[in-house]
Amino acid sequence: MAKRTKSSREWLAEHESDPYVKQARQMGYRSRAVFKLEEIQRADRLIRPGMTIVDLGAAPGGWSQLAAKLLQGRGRIVALDILPMDAIVGVDFLQGDFSDDAVLAQLEQMLGEERPQLVMSDMAPNTTGIADVDHDRSMHLVELSLEFARQRLRPGGDFLVKVFQGRHFQPFVKELRASFASVKVRKPDASRQRSPELYLLGRDFKA
Repeated sequence: MAKRTKSSREWLAEHESDPYVKQARQMGYRSRAVFKLEEIQRADRLIRPGMTIVDLGAAPGGWSQLAAKLLQGRGRIVALDILPMDAIVGVDFLQGDFSDDAVLAQLEQMLGEERPQLVMSDMAPNTTGIADVDHDRSMHLVELSLEFARQRLRPGGDFLVKVFQGRHFQPFVKELRASFASVKVRKPDASRQRSPELYLLGRDFKA
């Protein structure tokens, strides 16, 4: 077995001592990310029974878990990730690369005629440690998710997306405002303070 690097040992130690990680395990959630969505849900009431939801970048499944719980057995979740994800009741999962046209066509086929009321994306690229490169890679995924939302969302629907701060952040906010009645910026407590990640919430899609 390969030895862990100093940075990976430090990350693991921080991860194991993280109160959100401990709480997620105690509550049976698959990741600490669930608490980010939970806080946004408390503030904005995004998820309601009867909705159709698309969850992009879903693995390991924390957001889909919470969404399925909030739907109370009424509604549908279609989740996608490049990584595998264990099954969740009420969630249809597609494994594949969202930037691949063939995978996108499969996702469209799974939705059929359904138009979701919520598209949410927690997608992030593998990071290099080079801020500009990581920002550009993340914004590529963000732009793809917005393009999908514009094509598929039901009028009046909502779009929640993780964005890393950088030079393309403000132009993207402007782009969102062209498609949604309001745009809110959220930095949940569960999002590590040193992380440049923010969540943008576009509400009331103007089809």
